[in-house]
Amino acid sequence: METIVLDIGETLVRDDRHWASWADWLGVPPHTLGALVGAAVAQGREATDALRILRPDMDVEEAYRARAAAGRGEHLDESDLYQDVRPALGELRAAGVRVVVAGDGTVRAGELLRALDLPADLVVTSGEWGVRKPDPEFFARVAEASGAAPEATLYVGDHPADDLFPAAAAGMRTAHLRRGPYGHWWADHPDVVETADFRIDALTELVGLVGSADPGGAAAPGASADEEPKVVRRGALRSVR
Repeated sequence: METIVLDIGETLVRDDRHWASWADWLGVPPHTLGALVGAAVAQGREATDALRILRPDMDVEEAYRARAAAGRGEHLDESDLYQDVRPALGELRAAGVRVVVAGDGTVRAGELLRALDLPADLVVTSGEWGVRKPDPEFFARVAEASGAAPEATLYVGDHPADDLFPAAAAGMRTAHLRRGPYGHWWADHPDVVETADFRIDALTELVGLVGSADPGGAAAPGASADEEPKVVRRGALRSVR
């Protein structure tokens, strides 16, 4: 593997502050919103559906702008990073791997991430690209940013439908990270087990994977070499558990 591309939310960045700030804005206890986020995750829905359960008529984008105008917009600092982020990214770069951070996020989120000066060659968000996961165009942009062939690119993320399946459909190798609500809840789903080239519990495991994959394109565990990767959208995994 020549390039490793990492998702942002619940891969590099903890979402605790994000949801707590929304709970404060809506005037509900954080555990109430957290429980609703968990329910959305278990149903294979967007986590932001939890906001619409509390406020059915809410326009989330409009509410985001209102929060920013009120001085309660996005915030990100070192405490929001998982503890393994800097060590893992530093080890990968020391091993000669190109490190790219590319995931869903606003333009502001991209600015905040770059201000943290992570050991990465590129940090970019969907807001800056103008396309969100799991749109194939997002992963076409990932492939371009990678600077390596798809089979020499590893995409790392916690969300099966937004990260794992569309990256595999784009011909990339994938690592499913058991982290955050999506990462834990869907970790043992058969489609995840079958599709992921690697399943990890920490980012520090990544450096041990460098060079371990067959450059000719080994099949994902449980899949035949000529089998097309599954493309599963949100909601398609609701039958599990």
